[in-house]
Amino acid sequence: MKYLLSLSLVLIIGSSFILNDSVKDDNQTKKINWMTWEQAIAANEKSPKKIFIDVYTDWCGWCKKMDKSTFMDNSIISELNDNFYAVKFDAEQKAAINFDGKDFVFVNSGRKGYHQLAYALLDGRMGYPAFVLLNESYERIMLSPGYKQADQLIKELNFASSEAYKQQSWDEFAKSE
Repeated sequence: MKYLLSLSLVLIIGSSFILNDSVKDDNQTKKINWMTWEQAIAANEKSPKKIFIDVYTDWCGWCKKMDKSTFMDNSIISELNDNFYAVKFDAEQKAAINFDGKDFVFVNSGRKGYHQLAYALLDGRMGYPAFVLLNESYERIMLSPGYKQADQLIKELNFASSEAYKQQSWDEFAKSE
């Protein structure tokens, strides 16, 4: 009897460790399905969704901080993967992009330069990080500059995914939340 009790206890404890580890693995492997601009446009043509664009640069410290914190938050991951095509867009990338019949290219300017598509998406306000939310027809829902914690970004994502922007401004929505 003692033997069965001990064996049962060992099995229960052991399976709880295994179960706990598998839950940790699921949380650690859950990531945002980042796409390139071209991949998101192609996906949107087949199955329309809103588009979230993270405009960043390699040298941006706040961009890296968001990658390690905000973009690792499960609510952000779920919201982006479920309701958006999420695009990582390097504002200083060299590759040309053809979109809507126009070629967007890298422009040498100062020490680094900028990509014309980033410039167009951000209305020339080249600060990083910056986020652009587009509807399924590539019309801008909102432009959101600056570092965001998960609770701040989730409100902006909800504003777009719930289509609240069709009835009210961002400021009205933010006050009601």
